[in-house]
Amino acid sequence: MTGFLVVNHYLSGEKYSSLHSHLKKTAEKMNISLRLKTNEQMLFESERPDFVLFWDKDVNLAKSLENKGVPVFNSARSIALCDDKAKTYLALENKLKQPKTIIAPLSFFDVDYTDFIEKAGEVLGFPLVIKNCCGSFGEQVHLCRNVNEVLKYVTREPFLLQEYIECGGEDVRIEVVGNRVVAAMKRKNEHDFRSNITNGGTAEKYNPTEKECEIALTACRELGLTFGGVDIMSGDTLCEVNSNAHIMNIMHSSGVDVAPLIFEEILRKI
Repeated sequence: MTGFLVVNHYLSGEKYSSLHSHLKKTAEKMNISLRLKTNEQMLFESERPDFVLFWDKDVNLAKSLENKGVPVFNSARSIALCDDKAKTYLALENKLKQPKTIIAPLSFFDVDYTDFIEKAGEVLGFPLVIKNCCGSFGEQVHLCRNVNEVLKYVTREPFLLQEYIECGGEDVRIEVVGNRVVAAMKRKNEHDFRSNITNGGTAEKYNPTEKECEIALTACRELGLTFGGVDIMSGDTLCEVNSNAHIMNIMHSSGVDVAPLIFEEILRKI
């Protein structure tokens, strides 16, 4: 059994290499030859694997592999829905409770969004949260107290505005594999409203409530995920869904190694 672990050619660092190494070692224990390939290398790869574990967000490449008949986990559709926060919101709008959200109107060049932000502020109230539609580790998420602060973070990238839900810098990350909740952790940041560990947050093992499990399972099912990390605020409000969450953090916090569970689910599906 041969699989490819597809990662981004242009991302490097210990947090990535440690994850890749762990996935490869886990696969080896399960008699799977897992070969590390970057998204650039895959454009010129002639060998066809039995499956691809797609730990990247290059949706076009994922779809190209699917078109060739290669089983890809997670699917191109699922990755696309999770990577774009606007798409995630719309896919789950009538399914789960989410922060009140206004997606910025599309523009094809630099525009003055002042009027839009003023109107959005009247609906959402201040402070509010601005998020780039695509981004990771909370790096493109900002809490703004007025129109001028929002304008400071507006770029040519698509963005959305959300009501601010006060939760003391806490949230819950739930990892789902197949149709099961397999691990959970509570994250907290004493100095930032974003709980991400990359931003200085800490994490501890957590026993999710029945409601939180229901939210996580529904989100993953609706988005078509084989596995995913679901972030929940205030016990009942979906924050976001990750198609390739950094599973090392939840392993260290909860004591649950998600990697073999992911491979078991992939083997079951192929």
